Amino acid sequence: MNKRCRWCTDDPLYIQYHDEEWGVPAHDDRHLFEMLTLEGAQAGLSWITVLRKREHYRAAFDGFNIKRVAAYGEDKIASLLSNPGLIRNRAKIQSTVNNAKAVLAVQKEYGSFDAFLWTYVDGKPIQNARQGGGDIPASTELSDRMSKDLKNRGFGFVGSTICYAFMQATGMVNDHEVGCPQHKAVRKLGK
Repeated sequence: MNKRCRWCTDDPLYIQYHDEEWGVPAHDDRHLFEMLTLEGAQAGLSWITVLRKREHYRAAFDGFNIKRVAAYGEDKIASLLSNPGLIRNRAKIQSTVNNAKAVLAVQKEYGSFDAFLWTYVDGKPIQNARQGGGDIPASTELSDRMSKDLKNRGFGFVGSTICYAFMQATGMVNDHEVGCPQHKAVRKLGK
């Protein structure tokens, strides 16, 4: 019997995220910005904590409208810091605003954030054959390179581990375990 990846608990929110989103190739700039924000917000916390706050993030950050977030000033940042639906960490919230500005610069240079990010995998998802959670790395040489490049472009909360989780979440890397039904389903999407 095929089972979901071992990291996926029986929490309905986790199951939905695992079955419908994790590993599915994403190419929408707004969604990519959202996922980069959420992965950064997770630093030091569990992913389920972030998933439970996701709708609050969408509302608070104007649906992850990149231009709007890039224009946030101190008053808006202060209101975000008082929002109990968010992870109220000044550095993480400020990095979201700074990252939005950096995304705009990348869009100007590459045409889209998507076009830039997918160059790391030559436009096609890396298809791994993971047997279990123990053989999934926290980071790779590729995520090291992405992290360094993003930091050089002014992005924050983009360490190598965050970048690798981002690559998994947005389908640049298929790390579903081979026994998981989503492994084959996601693999087909990457062709």
